[in-house]
Amino acid sequence: MGIERKEVYLDNSATTRVFDSVRDVMVQAMMADYGNTSSRHMKGVEAENYIKSAREEIAKSLKVKDKEIIFTSGGTESNNMALIGVAMANKRAGNHLITTGIEHASIYNTMIFLEEQGFRVTYLPTDENGHVSLDALREAICDETILISIMYVNNEMGAVEPIEEIAKIIKEKKSKAYFHVDAIQAYGKYVIRPKKMGIDLMSVSAHKIHGPKGVGFLYVDEKVKIKPIIFGGGQQKNMRSGTENVPGCAGMGMAVKEMYTNHEAKVEQIYALKDRMVKGLQEIEGVTVHGLTGRDSAPQIVSAGFEGVRAEVLLHALEDRGVYVSSGSACSSNHPGISGTLKGIGVKDSLLDSTLRFSFGLFNTEDDVDYCLEQLRELLPMLRRYRRA
Repeated sequence: MGIERKEVYLDNSATTRVFDSVRDVMVQAMMADYGNTSSRHMKGVEAENYIKSAREEIAKSLKVKDKEIIFTSGGTESNNMALIGVAMANKRAGNHLITTGIEHASIYNTMIFLEEQGFRVTYLPTDENGHVSLDALREAICDETILISIMYVNNEMGAVEPIEEIAKIIKEKKSKAYFHVDAIQAYGKYVIRPKKMGIDLMSVSAHKIHGPKGVGFLYVDEKVKIKPIIFGGGQQKNMRSGTENVPGCAGMGMAVKEMYTNHEAKVEQIYALKDRMVKGLQEIEGVTVHGLTGRDSAPQIVSAGFEGVRAEVLLHALEDRGVYVSSGSACSSNHPGISGTLKGIGVKDSLLDSTLRFSFGLFNTEDDVDYCLEQLRELLPMLRRYRRA
């Protein structure tokens, strides 16, 4: 019955397998060049060189200055640093923040924290494709607005926000607000030029681009007024104290180099898998692909609702066949509720609890997609027989 069982990992928006070159440089940094960057001897210099090289590689990919890159423990810390750091540094200038209703939990929950500190937050609506309302943004910006935070690519459905248009609106309104972009699902998939695009701060996580977990960075334009949220020994020019994660930074630098070498071909490789998946899903009865597809959405994410089957049931049925997917953001918790993103784009009630996310990386193949589709074609009729009354 069907193709022989294999292991197919289609949850690359949760995390990715590292490149071999990333593994190798991390082992070198851990086993041979294991010094502390704050040490004044040669071992410390060796370690510092990894940090310097990674910072240069990242800055080059963005066409920004090396000093505008702050290493963090990942996307969540980068988002916290951007929101809390800017809000606290600029609260005398205003107390109004703007974001969307479909942000990642590390933005949404940080905004809730800032509301508790006395800040006022506007949550912009989105359309059925997950795109933020630009008219609502225009109306929301006021004299008190100090920060606008909007994700580049939605982590659940792959909607790409009009980042450059948003930056233009901020400029047209002559707003003093800084523009922060959560680019955690976008960096590596797009060529991003913060200076040219009007982005003041940008968050990135290494493990979404075939780099290691537990490391990321925040780009902060040198003109931005921001306060640190972690205090200690004054590393990274007092902006993020704590001994630098040398192996992690080295691995991230290597992942960035790999992703942006022959970048266009890599992105097309992922888009081809997405296109194949979307086409196959659209041929299965009772399946709805959410949002836009093709080049109008991010290359790596497909979100689909399966009529008459609970997402968790289908997820584990696929897992039994060796296919690993997600029922939402892996970063929120092990027990996510109904997706705020799906509600925000107006997905019908019958699909809110029946949606899976398939996400692709550079280690996936067409055979992976075909195997997944075959399992879906076999499983769905069986599972629908047991649908709830």
